[in-house]
Amino acid sequence: MNRLTPDADDTRFVRRLVLALLVLAIAGAIFLASDLLILAFGSVLGAITIHAIAELYHRKLRVPERPALILGVVSILAGIAFLGWLFGVAFRQQLNVLVLRLPGILDQFAAWASQSAVGAKVVDAVQAAFAGSRVAQDIGGLVQGGGEIALNFLLLVVGAIFFAVDPKVYERGLLLLVPRAKRPAFEDSLEDVAATLRLWLRAQLIQMTTMGVLVGVGLAIAGVPSAPALGLLTGLSEFVPYIGPVAAMLPALGLAATVGTPAIIGTLVTFALVRIVQTNFITPFVTARVISIPPAVTLFAILVIGAVFGIFGLFFSAALLVVIFTLVRTLYLREVLGEDIPRVEQD
Repeated sequence: MNRLTPDADDTRFVRRLVLALLVLAIAGAIFLASDLLILAFGSVLGAITIHAIAELYHRKLRVPERPALILGVVSILAGIAFLGWLFGVAFRQQLNVLVLRLPGILDQFAAWASQSAVGAKVVDAVQAAFAGSRVAQDIGGLVQGGGEIALNFLLLVVGAIFFAVDPKVYERGLLLLVPRAKRPAFEDSLEDVAATLRLWLRAQLIQMTTMGVLVGVGLAIAGVPSAPALGLLTGLSEFVPYIGPVAAMLPALGLAATVGTPAIIGTLVTFALVRIVQTNFITPFVTARVISIPPAVTLFAILVIGAVFGIFGLFFSAALLVVIFTLVRTLYLREVLGEDIPRVEQD
């Protein structure tokens, strides 16, 4: 008698149990290796950027594909070197002023807010929430581990170059993990993700440039110290929607406070006007035509990604959200539910 032989129902239950355990194991691996995974994602994003630049050389200047790829890598390295020169040489004195004054400015702001009962509770709540957050731990690590940060950045750049040299190898390896019958759908989804990220990166570059230039000019007119450095920081902060520009506004307000009330008013007016122009004219023109994610979804998704992956995850949160949103549209809505979701234009 084979009384212990599993029947069809038992087999189905065991299969579902194994799948559930596999999902839990993957979730645990993602949590434990979050820093490494977010670095890998940043490398993939860097590889897409390299290919986007190489594509410009190939199509606009008629450079052959392989030399165009080399020029793309050189362009990225030159851009990194230029930013390093800006922070290390051109804006060094301005950044030193900003770094030295920022802790005292934050303390003064907290003391001013604590004058009222409501303000004191808000300050205490913010300090308590920040003290126990993953981002606070990562910022502490940034201060103490400059060498580790440099190593991680080097790994990100080298990984981006490796991914960019032959991306098809990694794409084929990923598709081999998918059942043969499902591979065409997954391949189409990967192409949609790559095309969307390329377009999104171009849109982000436009927004970051306009934001940095407008804020820098406005702060200079308002008489705020270190206006060029603050404009550069604000432009770079635009890579993290909502949270980044707000964080960049705080040091601008702090340095404006060292000058006087007119500078503070000028700073607030500058950021308000630039945000109005960005929201109503620039963003709808360059971003909404690429991918339209509801603002509330964007905000809370960024907070969740930052809580899981820390400060590095916060930096790449917008790009990661674009990937997740595109995969939901292509794999679930189009392939599973059969919705009429068009393919992303590759050009």
